[in-house]
Amino acid sequence: MTMKNIGVVGAGQMGSGIAQVCATVGLDVILSDITEQACERARSTISGSLERKVQSGKMNASEAAAAMRRLSFSTTVSAFAESDFIIEAVTEDVLTKQQILMSLDAVIRPDAVLATNTSSVSITKLGGTLASGNRLIGMHFFNPVPAMRLVEVIRGVRTDDATFATAVQLAELLGKHSIGMRNSPGFVVNRILIPMINEAILVLQEGVASAADIDEGMKLGANHPIGPLALADLVGLDTVLAIMAVLHDEFGDQKYRPALLLREMVAAGALGRKSGSGFHKY
Repeated sequence: MTMKNIGVVGAGQMGSGIAQVCATVGLDVILSDITEQACERARSTISGSLERKVQSGKMNASEAAAAMRRLSFSTTVSAFAESDFIIEAVTEDVLTKQQILMSLDAVIRPDAVLATNTSSVSITKLGGTLASGNRLIGMHFFNPVPAMRLVEVIRGVRTDDATFATAVQLAELLGKHSIGMRNSPGFVVNRILIPMINEAILVLQEGVASAADIDEGMKLGANHPIGPLALADLVGLDTVLAIMAVLHDEFGDQKYRPALLLREMVAAGALGRKSGSGFHKY
């Protein structure tokens, strides 16, 4: 499939990052959110990210300017009527994703592919609400999108081979490495990673060691580039909790029960980097 026009729904951290990498490789991108203010914040975020790449020598000023020209913004789903490939990248909430995907399904071209950027929500469940569930694919990008090379490509029960192949093609075009998988709670990376983070939180909760020492232990003892608690702060503690809740609910196994400290910190609004504090201060 020839792809020229990409739609991205949700102008937050993930959606902005996806839009940026698409525009950088020469694709025309429409990025949408519910308000003009959210779109302007995304424009500023992407512009700043590209400027940092110019300053670091990773791209030149003309390339950055060309990428910004390929970006347009909208507050309506009707803007995606002619898009070749649309990626939903809103909050990790099943009902919200279902509503947006159904509204997109009603306006996009019959040959367009619809993807959801999710770290834990069932692709099969989301596809079950769509008339064209065979054209829905999961594409789990990692944060920060411009820097992280991996994309998990997840097939739901109804996802057809052509849709899967097109998603892999897009990932390659974006310079990403994709790994394919069938739908399963947490997919591959988060099913392994998030319980490890939860275990680190339990170690802190039990007073075994400080947050700093837990992170240093995993960096120096397991050769991890970032400690699990600092990584939780980067991901967002609310997102970590949401993924643990999905694993716990879907598998029904107590080993996936979220740590009480994690629940308490989310309830207190200590969400990590985005709130200024979590297990560490920012």
